[in-house]
Formats: sequence, structure tokens, C-alpha cells
Amino acid sequence: MSYLTLPDYLRPGLELVFIGLNPGLYSAQAGKYFARQTNRFWPALSASHFFGRELQAGDEKLLFEQGVGFTDVVKRATSQIDELTQAEIAAGVKTLRRKIEKFSPAAICFLGITGFRWVFNLPAKIKITPGPQSEKIGSARIYVLPSPSAANAHYSFEVIAEECRRLETWLGEIGVKL
Repeated sequence: MSYLTLPDYLRPGLELVFIGLNPGLYSAQAGKYFARQTNRFWPALSASHFFGRELQAGDEKLLFEQGVGFTDVVKRATSQIDELTQAEIAAGVKTLRRKIEKFSPAAICFLGITGFRWVFNLPAKIKITPGPQSEKIGSARIYVLPSPSAANAHYSFEVIAEECRRLETWLGEIGVKL
């Protein structure tokens, strides 16, 4: 079965892997992670000075050269997350776990609480806050950022940028050098 997606940016030796839920149709058509201008991922990373420069959609290739990877829980692009089936999510979780165990990055960062919930099968009644988590996949330590999607009204741009700064600090604390 063929479907629209984005390539994984994964290889051994990565320090950090950002994990989205699934590619949006717009991003998959553009061939860039978080390509829609209303998505706050690249602007928040830029505002946080995490990588010391302005970043934009398409810079995943540049970051990959610096030891930062990108993937998704589910690889099929959709316009809305509710278009994914439970079977797709379950299969995506298994595949993601295998990828992370195979490539063994030092840390992974879920872009949104939902993906973290999916991977660890956590019910909605369990409160999850952005930040470092105690769970691991293989040896990879885990951080959860608020979803940068413009549809996520729970977190402001400023909070997402601050969480990016906290991620950078946390990575330093656990010995990850970018």
C-alpha cells in the first residue's frame, strides 16, 4: 500500500530524535517536517536559541548532520489526527520502538503528549506534563514537548519556546552534546 509520508532522518550515533505524531498532508507534500507556517516547531526552536541560529522547515537535513533525527509514531500523512486508525497507531508504535532500539539515540523528544501516551499506552486520566519522563525506549532518555501544532491551544508559543530551552538544559544535564 502506498501513501504520502516524510522520510525518517535516523541513523546510529544520533544524540536526539524529535518524534511527531504523523506527518500532516501539507508537510508531506512539501517534503519538510512541520512545514505549515502556522506550526510553531521551527519558530519555537529559533526563539529558544537551542541551536544558535534561525531555523525553518527543511532544516531537518542540517540538524541531521549535527546529530539530530526526525521521525513520527505513524508515518502516513493525514490532514487530521483522527483519520488514523487504532490499528495504524498500534503498528506505528511497534515500528517506532524497533527504530529507536535499533538506532539507539541518546535521547528522544515527543512533540506532544499524545504520541507519548500512544507509545506507553497511557490512559487520558493519567496526567502527563511536558518535560523529562522516567520511561525509556531501549537506552534512550525521553523528553516531552507540548505539541507545536497551531491546533494545540493548551500551550502558548512562549511556553513552547521555554520548553525548548528546558530541553536544551536537560540534554546538557544528561550529557548530550549538540
